[in-house]
Amino acid sequence: MNKPKKIATETDDWQALKSYTAARIALGRTGVSIPLRESLQFNLAHAHAKDAVYSCLDHSGLQEALADTALPIYSVYSQAANRDIYLQRPDLGRLLANESARQLHELNASPSQLSIIIADGLSANAVNTYAPLVVRRLIDTARLAGYTFAPITLVEQGRVAISDDIGHILQAQLVIMLIGERPGLSSFDSMGAYLTYAPIPGLTDERRNCLSNIRDQGLPPAVAVSKLMWLVDSAFRLQLTGVSLKDTDGSEPDRLSIG
Repeated sequence: MNKPKKIATETDDWQALKSYTAARIALGRTGVSIPLRESLQFNLAHAHAKDAVYSCLDHSGLQEALADTALPIYSVYSQAANRDIYLQRPDLGRLLANESARQLHELNASPSQLSIIIADGLSANAVNTYAPLVVRRLIDTARLAGYTFAPITLVEQGRVAISDDIGHILQAQLVIMLIGERPGLSSFDSMGAYLTYAPIPGLTDERRNCLSNIRDQGLPPAVAVSKLMWLVDSAFRLQLTGVSLKDTDGSEPDRLSIG
């Protein structure tokens, strides 16, 4: 009786490159298909990404983790009433809810140099994990440099441009928004940081600087804080952020010619 032939699992010649990236390369083959293990891992990564999109901002956990900053912390909301609306109507995620705008106006905040904003974005899990690490270290470093702070704001259903409204109301010269980035199949916990000098409603993205992929397997929080402080110092020196401010890796900041 003939025994069934065993289908060999072949390895990929790119196997050695896997140590340099979390991307899905060198998956190997089982016959004409990818191995079952890789197929299951793909499905798991897809589930993690979907969970990240629908994760919730941990208001109480963030307030507790940031209590030692000694800054007031306020929770505000965008005009996207729930997650489904947020995903379908990006424009509403860029606008403060009327009640939240009224709440911030009533603070009568004194002018300050820096406003730190934490928003769920497309991965609240990312900011729940990494925002406290970045914010505490950033505030400690910035205070030593003499910067002043507006209250910290936690934004639910928020997108990047909502920081313009918040910074303008709080009379901050520069806003730093930490926000959950769109999850990928190899990075569902990635946080971004956006800096905007002289925030006013209606700005567009070329007026901002961005640090992306802040997480342990990407840009480590400690390194992110160092880069953020360089950008903050440069922004105040040049009185701008965006495409006219380039990162020259710590050397003297340079203004780009965009004519």
